[in-house]
Amino acid sequence: MQSYRKKVLTLHEKCKSMTKKELYRLTTEYFERTMPEAATELKYDSPFQLLTAVILSAQCTDRRVNMVTPALFASYPTASSMAAATEADVLRLISSISYPNSKARHLIGMAQMLESDFGGEVPHTMEELTRLPGVGRKTANVVLSVVYGQAAMAVDTHVFRVSHRIGLVPPSCRTPLATERHLTHNLPEQLMARAHHWLILHGRYVCRAINPKCTECGLSAWCRKRI
Repeated sequence: MQSYRKKVLTLHEKCKSMTKKELYRLTTEYFERTMPEAATELKYDSPFQLLTAVILSAQCTDRRVNMVTPALFASYPTASSMAAATEADVLRLISSISYPNSKARHLIGMAQMLESDFGGEVPHTMEELTRLPGVGRKTANVVLSVVYGQAAMAVDTHVFRVSHRIGLVPPSCRTPLATERHLTHNLPEQLMARAHHWLILHGRYVCRAINPKCTECGLSAWCRKRI
């Protein structure tokens, strides 16, 4: 037992002096081994449906969104069909989602702008996406990375928490935008889209906000919060 503790202490001391490059390498190698096929847990069949689901997921769980979207997409599978809907019709289908009134309004406005400005298609730039009602930078980054495979990093509460705890970003990154810029500067471009899902899923199931499962975490040896 004493020998084991000594090895752990030695590893922790070594990790304290780890460079940022080494930290990113170890972290991405771990996730590549344990979550090689990481992807969004939202259910969708088209870019429009993913955009709709991500708008609904703001301050709401993916599980709840996936319970609501089958009926919503059955009634409004495309931008053109949702653009013609009334707020009352959409509200009835998403009433169990957080902030349903504003989200119903945003969904219809988003669908109408897709029809009027983008030919019914989901645009593929940050500038165009954030023009849409209900679409902020985080939502736009999800669409850019998941639908269009761009090297975009959406920073939600899980990504923000995990990246700070591990030490991928410094304490000075106090906002989602600062965190996004630091991560995109240091992560390999070819891993960016998967890294977004790695951090979200790790935060959702292991590095939880309350009662994190540190003893089960494969990153604990070099996690800055642990050492």
